[in-house]
Amino acid sequence: MRIAGFTFVSNAVRLDFPIVPAIRSILPLCAEVVVNVGPSTDDTLDLIRSIDDPRIRIIHGAWDHTLGRLMLSAETQRALDATEGDWAIYIQADEVLHEDGVPLLEAAMRESQDDPRVEALLVNYLHFYRNFDTVATNRAWYRREVRVVRRGPDVRSYEDAQGFRVGPGARRIRARRTGAVMHHYGWARPIDALRSKRDLDQVIYHEGRDHRPRVAELPHWQVGLRRFTGSHPAVAREWIAERHHMGAPGFQSPVWSRRMAQLAASQLLEQVTGWRAFEYRNYVEV
Repeated sequence: MRIAGFTFVSNAVRLDFPIVPAIRSILPLCAEVVVNVGPSTDDTLDLIRSIDDPRIRIIHGAWDHTLGRLMLSAETQRALDATEGDWAIYIQADEVLHEDGVPLLEAAMRESQDDPRVEALLVNYLHFYRNFDTVATNRAWYRREVRVVRRGPDVRSYEDAQGFRVGPGARRIRARRTGAVMHHYGWARPIDALRSKRDLDQVIYHEGRDHRPRVAELPHWQVGLRRFTGSHPAVAREWIAERHHMGAPGFQSPVWSRRMAQLAASQLLEQVTGWRAFEYRNYVEV
């Protein structure tokens, strides 16, 4: 069984992505990791090269911003298409796989190797928000997502590259849970990096062909924030230690809105029943 990894990244230094811990977190599983490095105004290419592992293969994509958010899926697909093997592990530039998930993913791939119903594998998510000690848990944050796919011509990165679909009709991919945990640090980076990401989103989402106003706001208080008491991935701890004092400023007093009230109601319902109302899924569980 051959396993490859893949990711895409641009301006990782300016945006302060944990791309080095991200790649290192999946290397123990992979015979090769394909990194699609886009045009950058910083030292992103040198940063990837500094990992200095023969399993890393760098490619360069088109990164056509006129595609809008579809550029993200196009560049993800470019990296996936460059992989070889039976399974491919996807990781985004602001995610890090916890080492406890390595044996879980390996076992799940082996167990599913001869089961054609399983096209993908799911990982659980911890979304760090504002700092490295707080996680966001309301239903606006996905609990699970596909991060391992069975390689094949019909598996495609979907829309803004959060997940995957199958075939020309974009059927939801059939996926199985693994229990592996991905740490998402996109909203825990220093405030200057978040502002730079907001500016980049304006380029992607406003110059693209759909022109939708999907520009990320800077961190604000929200329903369902919880204190994190677990352990961070070992490969990310140095990166975290260097930034632990650089989190976003304190939250402003909450301003209740209809949306916040809806999130609060669904959060309470989930706590009481275990059911998450209106949960969006890119996949079908098998």
